[in-house]
Amino acid sequence: MSGPLQGMRVIELAHIMSGPICGMMLADMGADVIKVEKTPDGDDSRRFAPLLECGESASFMIVNRNKRGIGLNLKTEGGRDVLRRLLKDADVVIENYRAGTMEKFGLGYDALKEMNPGLIYCSISGFGRTGPYADKGGFDLIAQGMSGMMSMTGEEGRAPVKAGSPVADINAGILAALGIAAAYANKLRTGHGQIVDTSLFEAGLQQMYWPAANYFADGTILPKMGSANSTSAPYQVFPTSDGWINIGAANQSNYERLLDVLQMPSLAADPRFLDNAGRMANREALVQLLTKKLVTRTTDAWMQEFDAVGLPAGPVLGIAEALSHEQTVARGMTVQTEHPVAGKVNGIGLPIRFSGGSGLSHRPPPMLGEHTHEVLVDLGYAQAEIDALQQAGAILARDA
Repeated sequence: MSGPLQGMRVIELAHIMSGPICGMMLADMGADVIKVEKTPDGDDSRRFAPLLECGESASFMIVNRNKRGIGLNLKTEGGRDVLRRLLKDADVVIENYRAGTMEKFGLGYDALKEMNPGLIYCSISGFGRTGPYADKGGFDLIAQGMSGMMSMTGEEGRAPVKAGSPVADINAGILAALGIAAAYANKLRTGHGQIVDTSLFEAGLQQMYWPAANYFADGTILPKMGSANSTSAPYQVFPTSDGWINIGAANQSNYERLLDVLQMPSLAADPRFLDNAGRMANREALVQLLTKKLVTRTTDAWMQEFDAVGLPAGPVLGIAEALSHEQTVARGMTVQTEHPVAGKVNGIGLPIRFSGGSGLSHRPPPMLGEHTHEVLVDLGYAQAEIDALQQAGAILARDA
């Protein structure tokens, strides 16, 4: 692997989404990430739908690229011994277990710090390692609800709605990777490791900057507004004759560009819509008038005219359209690896570019225990020791 994190050794004791996303981002940036899975079944996401014809899970595939994978039974002393030897010289360990799980195995931070003072211990949990909810488990749905996100998502008068994507899970993984990178920079300077602690709850709260700004300013609670915006109008989705289009006429000049393209000069002189304050106060009336014009043509037709005058606008794409869009392709945001069982596997690429180059996507998601033998040999285990661990059920070595 090449990339800015080349030389970093990461042990991923994480499952399902937030931790694996963190590990994959680090791996995409050049880190050597060894994914440790429980035996005999591995990461729970290996059984998530949809399953490919070969039996592998697409959900597991999408967040575990560029890692080596080993299978350990941490309920055995042999499995724990392997993990200790892995962590002795590692830079980072990532875990998203329930509180107390690592301590139960004798592998909590205090014990690991004695063995490896430079170890960066990243914990991703439902609510963080401190506070009254520290012992509670958490899921993306719960985090979206408790962070306030669901209270303001959707249309006024309708039931609370979560985002279509698990944004708290994904953001927690990104925050963990950011924290690890910062701790690693500190380690390179001082030689000391530390705990990096983040949670799904905090990852949800972080998404609330604008609503929090209003609340902190004067106690205002923003209402549900669908796709509309609480600060400017028109800034929302509109129907066209064949789909939907987002229009960001968020300031006066863009509003005037919009009216020019729509050939609606009467609105420019309408006293209700002369400035943003008026447009916000009369947003529903404005939306109705604009919609009558926008539904007369296709999304593509309007996009050509909006692009010609520099008006921020974009079509509302489906998943297939978004993943095959020319900008997606140009930015390398879809990548492909060759899996030993599933064949060609598509994934979402690293959304960061480095002028000095970054890790290329060349390693497919690992089979359960695919690299156990390789990793144990690197750790200095003799073949007889590996065979004994396999026979004792301490490891799962597909490559033995």
